[in-house]
Amino acid sequence: MKFTMKVVAVAALCAASGLALAQKGETVRIAFMDPLSGPFANVGQNQLKSWQFVADRFSGKNAAGVKYEVVGFDNKGTPEGSLNTLKAAIDQGFRYVTQGNGSGAAWALLDAINKYNDRNPGKEIVYLNYAAVDPAMTNAPEKEGAPGCSFWQFRLDADTSMKMEALTSFMKDQASVKKVYIIGQNYSHGQQVSKYFKDAIKRKRPDIQIVGDDLHPIGQVKDFAPYVAKIKASGADAVLTGNWGQDLTLLVKAMNDAGLKVPMYTYYAGVTGTPTALAAGGESQVYVVAYGHANHTGELGQIGADFHKKFNDDYYTYATYNGINLMSAAIAKAKSTDPVKVAHAMEGLQVKSFAGDVTMRASDHQLQQTMFITKWQKAKPGEYKVENTDFTFVPVKQMDPYVSSTPTSCQMKRPAG
Repeated sequence: MKFTMKVVAVAALCAASGLALAQKGETVRIAFMDPLSGPFANVGQNQLKSWQFVADRFSGKNAAGVKYEVVGFDNKGTPEGSLNTLKAAIDQGFRYVTQGNGSGAAWALLDAINKYNDRNPGKEIVYLNYAAVDPAMTNAPEKEGAPGCSFWQFRLDADTSMKMEALTSFMKDQASVKKVYIIGQNYSHGQQVSKYFKDAIKRKRPDIQIVGDDLHPIGQVKDFAPYVAKIKASGADAVLTGNWGQDLTLLVKAMNDAGLKVPMYTYYAGVTGTPTALAAGGESQVYVVAYGHANHTGELGQIGADFHKKFNDDYYTYATYNGINLMSAAIAKAKSTDPVKVAHAMEGLQVKSFAGDVTMRASDHQLQQTMFITKWQKAKPGEYKVENTDFTFVPVKQMDPYVSSTPTSCQMKRPAG
């Protein structure tokens, strides 16, 4: 079934009446800032291609009639690199930026963008956060010296706490899960996965024991065998991890090598490199919580098929689809590509997506959307084979947006406009 974007009434009336769109034909340039070199380069390169592919696909074919151009900047996954790429983007006239890999880099960008916008009225920048999932970024009130939740940020992914609400709602019904070992990257995301899991599972399944809780340096561990040995020794019957990229791929490899076959509950097992490692281990119980999955039909399924045909790679960053659609609807509503007007128009905006409506919550700029639990298994005829393996991720549970929606403490300062 092909979904078409549903924009707010103002934009719909404008289109229906045939009125000329002031912004039609303009090019909206988006600066992509994520690691294109180093240990997480394979992820960043895939996601840059995803942004560019969707931007090209909808250029001139959207509610606003605008074109899109996405240009990659290598921030090397660090806060310092992000500040350097932001400066370069500003010098080149970009007014929209997007980033997602690593909340440390995200916080640095957000702080710098807040300060830049305060100093440069009329030249403001909007930040599309497509994957940095620190809940504080849409909760903490803005304070002196700290970015807090910001008018200039719009998060397209579900945050760590939202995903954990969905994941634990599924796990509580898995009677075989009694002892869980938590392992994660030692930065805000890994720390928060542990925290939010403990809080949520205590509410939903207080009988479950936490038999291990390890944090390791991000992007630095080359051999996870010692960690896997600890997992085996703990007697865990399930593993929970927020790891992504190389850190999850190598963890899976070490589990394969050790013959450790216990269910894994993950955030990012579908991200570049990990499916190939999973396939090397054969059949296994691996679950993913996410706002999409590999086997969508309709328009998104066709985008995935066309992406694979062009790049021989998987399209999995569905935030690119929602991001371009939301931008187009907001530009149509604002009748302008000016970032201040577009940001105001995006607040509270609802568009039709690949899994029902998505809404950009006005109070904190956190997208509210459907969540899925998917399971790794042999692909059946007609199912998408991830990373050209014989396996795929199929949805086993779908949850409406209210299930994972969490309250916000955001106290946002809004500019006039």
